[in-house]
Amino acid sequence: MTSQIPVDQLSPADAEAELARLAEEIASHDRAYYQADAPTVSDAAYDALRQRNAAIEARFPELIRSDSPSRRVGAAPAEGFRKLRHAQPMLSLDNAFDDDDVREFTARLRRFLGLGSTAPVELVAEPKIDGLSISLRYERGRFVTGATRGDGTEGEEVTANLLTLGDLPRTLTGAAPEVVEVRGEVYMMRADFLQMNQARAAAGEKTLFANPRNAAAGSLRQLDPRITAARPLRLFAYALGEVSQPVAASHWEFLARLRGWGFKVNERARLCSDVDEALAFYHAIGDARAELPYDIDGVVYKVNRFDWQARLGQVSRSPRWAIAHKFPAEQAQTRLEQIGISVGRTGALTPYAILTPVTVGGVVVSRATLHNEDEVARKDFRAGDTVIIQRAGDVIPQVVAVIPDKRPADAQPFVPPTTCPVCGSHAVKPEGEAIRRCTGGLTCDAQVVERLIHFASRNAFDIEGLGEKNVEFLYRSGRIGSPADIFRLEAGELGSLQPLRSQPGWGARSAQKLFEAIRARRVIALNRFIYALGIRQVGEATARLLALNYHRLDNWRTAMQDAAALRNGDAWNQLTAIDQIGPSVAGDIADFFAEKHNLHALDDLVAQLDRVEDFQGASGQTGSPVAGKTVVFTGSLETVTRDEAKARAQALGAKVAGSVSAKTDFVIAGTDAGSKLAKARELGVTVLSEQEWLTLIGAS
Repeated sequence: MTSQIPVDQLSPADAEAELARLAEEIASHDRAYYQADAPTVSDAAYDALRQRNAAIEARFPELIRSDSPSRRVGAAPAEGFRKLRHAQPMLSLDNAFDDDDVREFTARLRRFLGLGSTAPVELVAEPKIDGLSISLRYERGRFVTGATRGDGTEGEEVTANLLTLGDLPRTLTGAAPEVVEVRGEVYMMRADFLQMNQARAAAGEKTLFANPRNAAAGSLRQLDPRITAARPLRLFAYALGEVSQPVAASHWEFLARLRGWGFKVNERARLCSDVDEALAFYHAIGDARAELPYDIDGVVYKVNRFDWQARLGQVSRSPRWAIAHKFPAEQAQTRLEQIGISVGRTGALTPYAILTPVTVGGVVVSRATLHNEDEVARKDFRAGDTVIIQRAGDVIPQVVAVIPDKRPADAQPFVPPTTCPVCGSHAVKPEGEAIRRCTGGLTCDAQVVERLIHFASRNAFDIEGLGEKNVEFLYRSGRIGSPADIFRLEAGELGSLQPLRSQPGWGARSAQKLFEAIRARRVIALNRFIYALGIRQVGEATARLLALNYHRLDNWRTAMQDAAALRNGDAWNQLTAIDQIGPSVAGDIADFFAEKHNLHALDDLVAQLDRVEDFQGASGQTGSPVAGKTVVFTGSLETVTRDEAKARAQALGAKVAGSVSAKTDFVIAGTDAGSKLAKARELGVTVLSEQEWLTLIGAS
């Protein structure tokens, strides 16, 4: 029951099991929120899971998983809008929950940049507006396109809707670069929100908006811009995306440029000389939060200097140079009527609470996740209990605790199920793990549908029109049962007695659009192909690492089968040597390839595709002198920190490994290099000094 153990008391084995549990649970919440638009956990509960994950990773850095939640970002673009790829990724932010987290954030900045422990680090503190993030592109001073954040790489193109906003400058005032991309937040004032809901109620509308954020997001995503124009939307600008020439040396200077161009910038933003001043701002604005005319859910701190931001760079889902300091959650009491069980894509059985509906922060909530059965046992949740719930922005809250004095005398402890509630198969909980799983696999309806939904999802095969509802229908009607069946769907419809176009909710046009979307995905990138297979622990970041290291589908498949056959052979050693992939992740990949039915499904799928494209390098850096090269860093570096050196190498398309082998291209040796340097010399691997490495990549 590792989730009950404080982080500082976890053994390495417990920590590894807990990280596996957290990765799966957080991924499940991400799918519910981003793909199904139906969150199953509150902001506070979600943040708590990420906080525990981060704490364990900090104590056991060698156990950080390649599918760690810290490597994922964003929401998939919604259907109905044209997709627009961002010139630079729109990243999410890591969270801080107390003052100590913020102080550690600044300490990490100093360590990464190689600064002294007392070196000043200026921060810009800005209220974190609770709205919808957008990107605005200007060319020659004129607004040309706008998009939501989407999954961070591409979003929904909502240019026509943005043009209805009075706060949006159509033309920039004064001198501006040839191309400049401005990021900001579309939001709604509280007074405007209340007035709009009152008008909707008076007009007989049955559905009212839950809160200003939902109202702003829903209004901007209207397919008819006239509806958006009728909604009281506002805009704050706060960040820089792509730019054709420098516009400022610091973020604070950039905010001044934004005002000069005609944007509204939050007047409460502050330039802080140190972390103490930033924290004082956080507490002051927190005390004044209720008096603000708009909702905020925290404060964002950003490193002021742009040159430091560039050096700090980013991890998979967030920049290293910014963090969001969240406000505490709102709480309420209600009755836990029943504990239900949901079955996820990988067979994980997750308990959830069915609650007597209660209003928290202006939103009526009636259901919440209970995370796992260990958490239920630790907090002793029982049907009939009066419980405390809290909400910090989402519709579904976190169940925090039981009120023992209000427990009914006949309330019984929760008994975990021993069979799957969907298919009746045996449900088992492996020793050392927190998750109970259905053993039904592809014979379990819940898993088949969820695996197909994952396969077709935005970050996998991205088949427009194959969302949760349509996948469910196609499976229930017997049209698809495996990924390969999706690509046989059109041919199977030709002789069908009940063609898809004649089914309720479908028509000739919608069926044809689906077939066209499927045909467009017969050519797929290798990293998307790998991610779509749904291998446990293989998220987007891991799939990309695998594609980067093996390049071709046949190379990857052969190596993975060899690794599965001999878990101490060359293929296994090469796999586990990849930086950020350890024995646990490698074991799950090998387990997948050890199953004959998985190989059959893989063959069946590949036969239906035209091509799985070779992976050419990271971030389009195919022209980099180190793109595709395997590099190992050893010893102490003087010019940059080890973390910064690895991040820069990966940004240039290099593969960073943790150990030296005959397939290593370069070993970069700093001072006090040890066994890795000796191994490189023994194998005849090219050894570079730090200065030689910097010269090679053009950074000297």
